Amino acid sequence: MNALETVDQLCPYCGEPIQLLVDCSEGEQQYIEDCQVCCQPMVVNVFLEGDDGDVVRVELHSEDDAF
Repeated sequence: MNALETVDQLCPYCGEPIQLLVDCSEGEQQYIEDCQVCCQPMVVNVFLEGDDGDVVRVELHSEDDAF
């Protein structure tokens, strides 16, 4: 199992493609990370599945979005 996975996403603010480095060893998680393009704070939700902690889905939201 590779604990670090690279995930391609679009920034919820500027819409530009970005890459996130997700630590799968931490399990399902929610954290804030700044966009590498526009520097706005994004809420990152990581959902994992399986015995080896494969990344199933990563969702990004702007900080002021209700989710």
